[in-house]
Amino acid sequence: MTSSPRLFAAVCAAFLAIAASQGARADEFSGAQRGEIERVVHDYLLAHPEVLQEAMSELEKRQSAADAAKHKAAVKEHEQTLFSSPRQVNLGNPQGNVTFVEFFDYNCGYCKRAMDDMLTLLKDDPKLKVVLKEFPVLGPGSVEAAQVATAVRMQDKSGKKYLEFHQKLMGGRGQADKARALAAAKDIGLDMARLEKDIASPEVKASLQESFELATALGLNGTPSYVIGADVVVGAVGLPALQEKINTSRCGKPTC
Repeated sequence: MTSSPRLFAAVCAAFLAIAASQGARADEFSGAQRGEIERVVHDYLLAHPEVLQEAMSELEKRQSAADAAKHKAAVKEHEQTLFSSPRQVNLGNPQGNVTFVEFFDYNCGYCKRAMDDMLTLLKDDPKLKVVLKEFPVLGPGSVEAAQVATAVRMQDKSGKKYLEFHQKLMGGRGQADKARALAAAKDIGLDMARLEKDIASPEVKASLQESFELATALGLNGTPSYVIGADVVVGAVGLPALQEKINTSRCGKPTC
């Protein structure tokens, strides 16, 4: 493939040729001289359009690298709240050597499909700590479901009942809202009077606010989104990609 330096070389050649032939400095080009440079570049790009594709690819690489650096800095700055907040659901190995954080919405179709990825990782990786954070971005019903889910977490310190609730509500049909979330909580045998009381507590509001502040700091704008070790992963990327990120965090390479 043509390398991007070829475009640079072509521009430079045109620049120097015109300057040499007409005794002009770069800051003294006339309109006609600038037009000639533009014509040379235009003709070159028409003859070698692959240069534009490569330039865009290079731009995307640089942008991805810049985004990754920002994400790593944000993860480091907020690591205490991100990985060890008392307002989160902890599953798996609490002393795991890699922490897998998922931000989700109960009305997110991609989150529903991605739930199996999380459950597989939880089952198959005894050294993984899994953290679930409510991030209701898809409307009032999502907020209501997240409020109930937070109250479920307040009633279940072990996370076992929460996970049962999570699977039931995430796996259900139709839009999640308060009524569906309460029905799921009732089905798994929670104290419904306490649940209604906890839903109205300041702790629920504070928990959801914490999740939104974290998501903002990390630059997250959709679900599912993950933090795996020091890396941020946006979107339902699938089990193999998540496993690669876990392995890279654990042993520095995609396969351990």
